[in-house]
Amino acid sequence: MPATVKVESGKRPRRETAPARRVPPPEPKLGALQGFIGFNLRLAQDASFRVFARKSGQRDIMPGRFAALMVLRDNPNITQSALGRAIARDKSSVTPLLQDLQRRGLVKRMRSTTDRRSVTLTLTAAGARVLQDLILHAREHDRKLDEIAGPSKAEFVAILRRIADHMV
Repeated sequence: MPATVKVESGKRPRRETAPARRVPPPEPKLGALQGFIGFNLRLAQDASFRVFARKSGQRDIMPGRFAALMVLRDNPNITQSALGRAIARDKSSVTPLLQDLQRRGLVKRMRSTTDRRSVTLTLTAAGARVLQDLILHAREHDRKLDEIAGPSKAEFVAILRRIADHMV
């Protein structure tokens, strides 16, 4: 498209050009990476987590926090180390997770009555309400994952469990 010249009174002529079309950059080549199981697990996990957070309306409560709330509901007065084992998190990631949940008023931390060196964890009433809402979204989310996995779900879950059990 040819450029036009626009002149405003008392000013130098200014050239107007059509806006440049943005061409998206080409997608990077993944090469051998696209065949790596770990890479594909990560892509699937990230996609699943993003959708769960968006659909639940709780963008800041990702599935790891959801798992912690579920375990706390089913195991009142659990220790922090037992929770970490249950959700496959080490102390360095469980501590900030719990601090966040406590700051939101979803979890209560108390000194153990049997071992003063330990801290026990309990879901608060607010935590139970948030969890109840998240469970509804998690069930819907899981139904969608079931559709994707189809009749191979049991085999797929078994493979994922074998990976988790053997990659320790």
